[in-house]
Amino acid sequence: MFSIGLLVPVVIGLVILFAAVRIINEYENGIIFRLGRFAGVRTAGLNLIIPIIDRMVIVDLRTVARDVPPQDVITRDNVSVKVSAVIYFRVINADKAIIQVENFLYATSQLAQTTLRSILGRNELD
Repeated sequence: MFSIGLLVPVVIGLVILFAAVRIINEYENGIIFRLGRFAGVRTAGLNLIIPIIDRMVIVDLRTVARDVPPQDVITRDNVSVKVSAVIYFRVINADKAIIQVENFLYATSQLAQTTLRSILGRNELD
């Protein structure tokens, strides 16, 4: 009925089609890299990429809550204080979050810790 010569190209075509289809949720953006170069941002819905040539990185755009580990801070009047905090943030530009920062989640956490120590260090506790 079906010959192997016809079945193999059909199966290869279906595999390539399934590899090319990407579904992005409403709260995500997809960053496309074509041969390692930035090629664009894809939004929610059904998206097609070129298999092997394109790579898609999905970025969540929802608000993220991260716990900042307790920080030992010395105030301006040399009082030692232990402070804990929570940071809330969300990604606005998905392409910048992926291209300009190696790990934007870690970088945001470290920036929050540094800012917390800096601001509390300027104040007097007395």
